[in-house]
Amino acid sequence: MNVHVSSDQLGIRDIEQPKRRGIRFTLNGVLWVLQALFGFFFAGSGFGKVLMYDAALYAAAPQAVAWYAAVSQPLIVFIGICEVSGGVGLLLPAMTKVKPVLTPLAAAGLALTMILAAAFHIVRGEYALVPANLVLGGATAFITAGRWKLRPVAPGSVSTARMVGSFAVLIGIVLLRFLPTWYTMTSGQF
Repeated sequence: MNVHVSSDQLGIRDIEQPKRRGIRFTLNGVLWVLQALFGFFFAGSGFGKVLMYDAALYAAAPQAVAWYAAVSQPLIVFIGICEVSGGVGLLLPAMTKVKPVLTPLAAAGLALTMILAAAFHIVRGEYALVPANLVLGGATAFITAGRWKLRPVAPGSVSTARMVGSFAVLIGIVLLRFLPTWYTMTSGQF
């Protein structure tokens, strides 16, 4: 004869497992961290290239960055516009949930830019610059895959909180990336 006795009948309570403390990594969290880091990086890096529209800055640039001498001024400015747009595109569409499909497209554009940059540096024999291009390109390719298929951001309605958050990010990019870059390059410290 089988008699089933529950632990409650015996006066034994389930022992609660202690809650694990610490950081819990999720794919979505990792993607947001990468989007923030690389969004700020590319926005700032691109802004420095956009400033090359100034003939005096463009003339002085090859002393600071040797490969600028091998690229025309309009191309450097165009690359800068692409990087600024891509950096902002990594953040704002996903944050506002307005056309969030633009986020993986921005990441794909930045990945392509880094592939082309790596090829450019290989052709010029600037092998020391290629690992940075590969890391940047790999990270943006990961963001592309993550936001396109693995953890896409669903479109949503526009809300005041999302708009305020996005505006704060834009102000942060301007204050923390654009202004220091502009000051450094225009004050003769470039």
